[in-house]
Amino acid sequence: MEVLALVALAVGVFAVPGSVLAAYLWWAAFAVPLVLVDLAVHRLPDRLTLPAAGGVVLLLLVPAVFSGEFDRWWRAALAGAAVALFFAATTVLLGRRGFGLGDAKLALSCAALLGWFGWAAVLAGLLAGLLASALVSIALLVAGRVRWTSHLPFGPFLVAGTLLALILVGPRS
Repeated sequence: MEVLALVALAVGVFAVPGSVLAAYLWWAAFAVPLVLVDLAVHRLPDRLTLPAAGGVVLLLLVPAVFSGEFDRWWRAALAGAAVALFFAATTVLLGRRGFGLGDAKLALSCAALLGWFGWAAVLAGLLAGLLASALVSIALLVAGRVRWTSHLPFGPFLVAGTLLALILVGPRS
């Protein structure tokens, strides 16, 4: 847990602009325990995912008000809602083969945070998470540690993709 928390803190210090640091720190405070819970029990509890999402959206409103960049806030809110709905739709359409509803609720905060920086950041975060998930899944299959029918938690990959995208967009945004 300490390593994950240190990585999250380092990303905040070196990659997140000061104007949105409060929103990022709020997200990270929930993301770290969510990763650990998802790895342990393959669940992302509402008591963590929902406050994370609500807090990110509300805390992003502060820099929008002070900078007058309401377009960034609207994009963040729209990105969060759109990605969460996409994840939820896979749950409804694909059942257990899709993402879980917990993933959809976590995606709301991740995509909202990335949405502040633009659609490219949202896409980069999602693609990084999906690619990491695919590579780890293939490695585990080849090593015989899982089967095709195994279920792996996606939350850790979604958080990792978000962190990577934040590093890529850097403090210049």
